[in-house]
Amino acid sequence: MKKDQMLTRRRVVLGGAAALGAAGTARLLALGTDSDPVTPLAPAAGPPARRPLQPSAHRLQPLAGYGPPAVSGRTPVRSEPLLRMTGIGRTMVLTFDDGPDPHYTPDILSTLRAYDVRAMFFVCGEMVVHNKDLLAEMAEEGHVVGNHTWSHPLLTGLTRGRIRSEMERTSEVIEEACGERPRWFRAPYGAWNRAVFQLGAELGMEPLAWTVDSLDWIEPGTRTIVDRVRNGAGPGVVVLSHDSGGDRSQSVRALRDYLPQLLDAGYHITVPRRYQV
Repeated sequence: MKKDQMLTRRRVVLGGAAALGAAGTARLLALGTDSDPVTPLAPAAGPPARRPLQPSAHRLQPLAGYGPPAVSGRTPVRSEPLLRMTGIGRTMVLTFDDGPDPHYTPDILSTLRAYDVRAMFFVCGEMVVHNKDLLAEMAEEGHVVGNHTWSHPLLTGLTRGRIRSEMERTSEVIEEACGERPRWFRAPYGAWNRAVFQLGAELGMEPLAWTVDSLDWIEPGTRTIVDRVRNGAGPGVVVLSHDSGGDRSQSVRALRDYLPQLLDAGYHITVPRRYQV
């Protein structure tokens, strides 16, 4: 999908759903068959960020977090995506979707490297094909690479067979570039349903959504992106940003601004190690 087409579709899909919050992605609808489309689920762009950048006395409900990876056992089939994480102290996770993009991803990696910070990149298979070197760099520097489908479609409008193909092809190309298959999955547009959860689990992936949407996908201006991340900061928060899918120069500049501010405020920016609960 071309960048301008992806941006246009994202605006159409998410434009009327921003107020629903990330929790709205957790609702399930009927499971379809291989020949019938799965009933769509209204996607959400994530909750508005309102908390100030201050030490928080409120501990977020842990849904994902740290701990040793599961040694054995199957990936659970969840009924909602994981929205936040838990850990020791004031931990946060930064995530970047839709890449890798040779115009913006290298600058984001450079900023993360400068502050010795790890992040999560949910990549699209069609973008990986021509940028495998960027995935290798991500893995080498300790970032987590997640599955964001092959072509960024609205999964809830596809058959189970198409959903599986979008996920499986992407896991395969990630493995080719990084040496291992992804353990995390994020549905495009934040649109989940029972089939998506089941197929993701079959492929060994946990579903991760987000707590704070930076809204960088609408290109609101660098200052607006910085303010949303700063105001949404808190223990356990997962931040959604983008390194592709449009002009991400604002996202690049915003990261350079808010990352040192978060670190100065005492936040530990890191990546979760998956474990089964």
